[in-house]
Amino acid sequence: MEKVKIVIAGPRGRMGKEAVHLVLQSETYALVGAVDRKYEGFKVGDLDGFPESDAMIYTDFEKCLQETEPDVLIDLTTPEVGMFHTRTALKYKVRPVVGTTGFSDEDLAELEQLCSEQETGCIIAPNFAVGAVLMMKFSRMAAKYFPDVEIIELHHDQKLDAPSGTAVKTAQMIADVREAKRQGHQDEKETLHGARGADYQGMHIHSVRLPGLIAHQQVMFGADGQTLTIRHDSYHRSSFMSGVKLAVDTVMKMDAFVYGLENIIE
Repeated sequence: MEKVKIVIAGPRGRMGKEAVHLVLQSETYALVGAVDRKYEGFKVGDLDGFPESDAMIYTDFEKCLQETEPDVLIDLTTPEVGMFHTRTALKYKVRPVVGTTGFSDEDLAELEQLCSEQETGCIIAPNFAVGAVLMMKFSRMAAKYFPDVEIIELHHDQKLDAPSGTAVKTAQMIADVREAKRQGHQDEKETLHGARGADYQGMHIHSVRLPGLIAHQQVMFGADGQTLTIRHDSYHRSSFMSGVKLAVDTVMKMDAFVYGLENIIE
């Protein structure tokens, strides 16, 4: 069986390192290249803390695609860079698996259109932890019966976006089954601006940023005489790799655009 040829963008990042280990340890994957801001001409195995690998590092993304001819791009960079990489990969009919959050609705619509034109699959996931995806799916189920809900997401203090892509995606999934309503007292006033967090169709989203955290989220529902809390915790970035593997294996079998891992988990 031919191995799936993979290029990783952002290999030196926290998630990127885990993805490199995932690909190199898999019997069905082959790491054929990596894309970075520097280290042009180096091999991945030349970098400190990386396992042995002859995959070349490129600073020119198109050159990387042309020379390595990958099947899949795993992109774990930033929204701006990730958008460029994803758009370019699709033009080369390379299937992107993207773990970058912060894409706008317009970005997602453009990529969906490009997938359709190129007949090439693409999966963008705000969260690759399977447990986090199940947390979102369970929250959507619960919202049918508990329309009063608040989301608290907690991440490390180096995270750039707030609220997290997972929190926003959770709110969107809940909104699919919940009528928009304002929560709390009708005359509620913030004595400190922002105390009630962000507002998404009446749901409040609170972002916590502290050193020592990785990625955590709880969705808290309230009703007369009871509460229900659904929580997921990632204590190490290896927790995201089962979802990355699932996305890579799935995107090889599809020619459509998917936003959210929940759409490929039954």
